Amino acid sequence: MLARRYVLKGRVQGVGFRHFVHQAANNLGIRGWVRNLEDGTVEVQAQGGSETMTRFVAEIRSGPSFAMVEDIQEDDVETEDYEEFVIER
Repeated sequence: MLARRYVLKGRVQGVGFRHFVHQAANNLGIRGWVRNLEDGTVEVQAQGGSETMTRFVAEIRSGPSFAMVEDIQEDDVETEDYEEFVIER
C-alpha cells in the first residue's frame, strides 16, 4: 500500500477538479481526500496499490477538460485508515 500527498498547481480551482479527482479515485479504489488550498492549488492525499496509484496520478495529471495542471509536487506520507475517498471543504 502506497500513501502519497500531491499538490497540483495551475488552473485547478473553479474547473471541477476536486470532483474529477473524487471520481477517478472512486473508479480506481483509491482512498483519501482532496481539497482546495487558499493559494489556488489543490491538495490530494491518496493511498492504494502501486499500479493503481500510478494510474491515479496519470489521470489527475490530465485533469478535467477546463483544467491545466502545470506542476505536481509529490511526497510520501504515512498510511492512514481511510474508509473512502472524500472531498474536503
